[in-house]
Amino acid sequence: MTHRARVAAFLEQPRITNAIIAVIVFNAVILGLETSPAIMAQAGGLILVLDSACLAIFVVELLAKLYALGPRFFRSGWNVFDFIIVGLSLVPAEAGLSVLRALRILRVLRVISVAPSLRRVVDGFLRALPGMGSVFLLIGLIFYVAAVMATKLFGGDFPQWFGSIGASAYTLFQVMTLESWSMGIVRPVMEVHPQAWAFFVPFILATTFAVLNLLVGLIVNSMQEAGQADSADERKVFEAALLARLEAIEKRMTHAVKDTG
Repeated sequence: MTHRARVAAFLEQPRITNAIIAVIVFNAVILGLETSPAIMAQAGGLILVLDSACLAIFVVELLAKLYALGPRFFRSGWNVFDFIIVGLSLVPAEAGLSVLRALRILRVLRVISVAPSLRRVVDGFLRALPGMGSVFLLIGLIFYVAAVMATKLFGGDFPQWFGSIGASAYTLFQVMTLESWSMGIVRPVMEVHPQAWAFFVPFILATTFAVLNLLVGLIVNSMQEAGQADSADERKVFEAALLARLEAIEKRMTHAVKDTG
């Protein structure tokens, strides 16, 4: 086994992975404490030192991965994600770059790239994106039609909610989320337009209970597919390792027989 392979195997050990996760969580707490003026006034120096120590650990881990994997490092989207996050953390907090330094909290998202269960969730979400695009297009069409109708029906009496297509779309979004939709919007409208329920009830049924549940179903199905794909990959890796061990045992037995003979 080459030195690079040994470094890669070392980084993949569960104890190393768990240690990196612990550092990420600890760093998230540190970054949260930095937002408190009172805490920074009392222990600001220590907090900054601990933050720098966490960043140093991330840099060392990243350099070790780059050494172990070489050009293959950038073939993994998760490795590229880690590279960008750590790179943003190294940007000096000078004029024009303070916003980038504020993005240091994105280090917390490295938990996703380290924890297999979280990676599976994200992979499932990414698998669902093509189908989600069709659902979002459907929602957009429904919202556009409903916003035009609501503007023409209720815009004159309730310009603050339905005075324009944009205002109507935002109001309908609130109705779709069921946030104060009845007492806050629909009932006041029905006091002027008693038949307004014939517009709002079908809209809620079509968006909140039908289309959004379809979106949830797509995500759940994609996560199941991602889990099955991961299980298949793990099974292939296990089978390959098992075959390699059997071949090694066979070779040893063959050599032993030849030596005996």
